[in-house]
Amino acid sequence: MRFFAYPLLGLLAALSLVGCHSSPDATPQPTPFPTPTAARDTLAYSFAVLGCNRVDNSDVNLATNPSTANVPQLNQTYAELAALKPVPDYLFFMGDMVLGYSPDSAVISRELRAWVRLYQAAPLSRTGIRLVAMPGNHEVMSGKNQPSFGAAEQAWRAAMKPYTVGSNGPTAGGPDKLATDQSRLTYSFDYKKSHFVVLNTDPVGAEATVPLAWLQADLAAARAKGSQHIFAFGHKPALPAPGGDGLSNGGSMWDVLEANHAEAMLAAHNHLYFRSQLPSYHPWQIVAGNGGSVLDASASPNKLFYGYTLVKVFTSGKVNAYSYGRDLPANGYLGAVTAATPTTLRDSVDMTWK
Repeated sequence: MRFFAYPLLGLLAALSLVGCHSSPDATPQPTPFPTPTAARDTLAYSFAVLGCNRVDNSDVNLATNPSTANVPQLNQTYAELAALKPVPDYLFFMGDMVLGYSPDSAVISRELRAWVRLYQAAPLSRTGIRLVAMPGNHEVMSGKNQPSFGAAEQAWRAAMKPYTVGSNGPTAGGPDKLATDQSRLTYSFDYKKSHFVVLNTDPVGAEATVPLAWLQADLAAARAKGSQHIFAFGHKPALPAPGGDGLSNGGSMWDVLEANHAEAMLAAHNHLYFRSQLPSYHPWQIVAGNGGSVLDASASPNKLFYGYTLVKVFTSGKVNAYSYGRDLPANGYLGAVTAATPTTLRDSVDMTWK
């Protein structure tokens, strides 16, 4: 098995990026796809992903926005997903949905419960889509560059119980030597011959890592029972965007994904949209951290947009991903979304394992 030492920023310069462009700052050009035929490429299912929608600390107003979410961008994305035909089967929200970063777990709990009320008020919640939420560093850490703590994990599990769809993850101890029970923070489930793995990327005492022993065993079992597709989701990416940070064991994780024929890891944390693929490796890294938080200063102008990524899986086995985005409001990132900033297709990629 091949091993890539971390950090991986040196490798990212050689990544295969959008279309035929070699620079991460090249203007994304959607890859043209043939029109699916009824015989071979009917849609089996689809899912949407996004993360990083929380506001900055200087913009918090708990009296008017107890969720600390970027409400205009959040509601716009919800409305657009609800209008899709068909509505995606799943929405994976990959963390940093609230500001958090408090040593008081009650603060995190209040913000999360206010966030849940926002979602439940949105028409999207009544479409039949299944929301799957996972924590980011803002939900489980006591502050910037501070460790995760157990009470925050408990607050997450309680508030987000309706949007947790598995419980087969690793418990405390075990081969990964975890400090706390992760069984409802990191877990997997199956859907339509596909295997989905949800990962907490900041477990207590093992921040910026994923449990590799559990992951290898889980993916090997999924492959052995005939799963046709494997997708991993987590807040911090294994392969961060240039200038961003991610998992400290991301290189080893990528070996596990490659060995088990996973199509992709979908993540956030870096506040932009970015995709990459390591040379001689098959899995794609999709970073969809453009949900509504202030975008990274390192992002090139063509990456300054908010939105979501939609993944379509076809009965033929083909897997395509599409990034949809809208320009920033003229009056700031918390401004109202208007017709002046329509959502358009910004990028697309064929993620089929080949």
